[in-house]
Amino acid sequence: MTDDVAAIHALKYRYLRTLDMKRWDEFADTLCEDIVANYGSHAGDQDLSFNGRQAVVDYMSNAMGLFLTSVHSCSHPEIEVTGDEAVGTWLLQDVVLIPSKKFELRGASYYRDRYRREDGVWRIAETGYERIYETVMSYEGQESYTVLANMWDA
Repeated sequence: MTDDVAAIHALKYRYLRTLDMKRWDEFADTLCEDIVANYGSHAGDQDLSFNGRQAVVDYMSNAMGLFLTSVHSCSHPEIEVTGDEAVGTWLLQDVVLIPSKKFELRGASYYRDRYRREDGVWRIAETGYERIYETVMSYEGQESYTVLANMWDA
């Protein structure tokens, strides 16, 4: 693995970690200022396309607020570097819990990313995914559903 590919792996993992941990300043630092992002989802049933770092961070910080817990995992990276630009695909598996509503979303997608090296640092210039599947389940009225630990629960 080249140093550039390893750096892009670390970038994607940092993007996911800071998203799930709600560390919005660090999350913003993974994105180019002029990023183009598309987070379309069947569950949301809406166009979730954004232009610019601040638009992406604003959306994520509102949509992924303290009322939900998420885990995003990526694997199967295919990265192709050409100078200071690169493209990549990743398999995403995600779980989103909304404990107050006893609601869970699970899905899998393939991300398609474009990366750009700026001042020696790789950032995400474009991102989006195509859903393979998405499921939702409500545990409302099911007494056996209990979230035993949740770092966002005050």
